Amino acid sequence: MWSVMQRTVVFGFAAMLAAGPFAVADALAANKHVSEAIEHAKGAAKEKDAKAVTKHAEEALKHAQAAQKEVKNPHLDEGVNQLKEAVEHGKAGHADVAAKAADSAVMHLSEVK
Repeated sequence: MWSVMQRTVVFGFAAMLAAGPFAVADALAANKHVSEAIEHAKGAAKEKDAKAVTKHAEEALKHAQAAQKEVKNPHLDEGVNQLKEAVEHGKAGHADVAAKAADSAVMHLSEVK
């Protein structure tokens, strides 16, 4: 007779095997998008020109939104919100405020990993 712990391990392992390839693929795709979003957001945060901040923030936003389709995470959601702010302020010519929003996005997106 198997103990409760042994059954839990065996059934858990079986469940991982059944869903594993799909779950792992989704997590890897989401992580790639999050990583790309972080890199572009870092680029936006370093820029001094509003158009350059906007360009990087828009690219970061695309990747962050793609990650949202794969992963549910409050830090990811807040990162997207901050990137939207960065784009909005960048388009308005507020480079410093846009860069700060992008920096805040980096902080939140870094918590997703």
